[in-house]
Amino acid sequence: MTSKYLKKLKKLCERKKIKISLAESCTGGLVSSSITSMAGSSNFFESAIISYSNNAKIKLLGINRNLILKHGAVSKEVALSMAKNLHRLTRSHICASITGIAGPGGGSKQKPVGTVYFSIYQKIDNKIKINNYKKIFNFKNRITIQKKSNDFLLQELIAIID
Repeated sequence: MTSKYLKKLKKLCERKKIKISLAESCTGGLVSSSITSMAGSSNFFESAIISYSNNAKIKLLGINRNLILKHGAVSKEVALSMAKNLHRLTRSHICASITGIAGPGGGSKQKPVGTVYFSIYQKIDNKIKINNYKKIFNFKNRITIQKKSNDFLLQELIAIID
């Protein structure tokens, strides 16, 4: 399934001359790895930051420590800040972020295992558009949650660019 998304994403980005960057947490670079496994991805894939720990989010992406303390690292607010700050660093046309709880532990009643927040920040022709998503993948398997997150983000990127 992923290869179908990758081919379409590559075709759309090349045709529209769009550069993409990613900030990944719970997926640990899976989306970046998926994209870069495809020949020619350097034509549209600019960069990635894997900010797995809170400290990495703060140091690498400039996330405000108080934002993490107030909302948690797994939140819409932190996902949005990750994407916005990544744009500030890379100036890519589209910057996407993922933060979530892949499990098997770490969940709570408010944020169960499988809770993942995504943010896509676009700046094309000086127009800014932001899409935020919350998904709860009802799986207890870490790899499945990461793969579902990967596929969801690729699908959303395609939908936004298309």
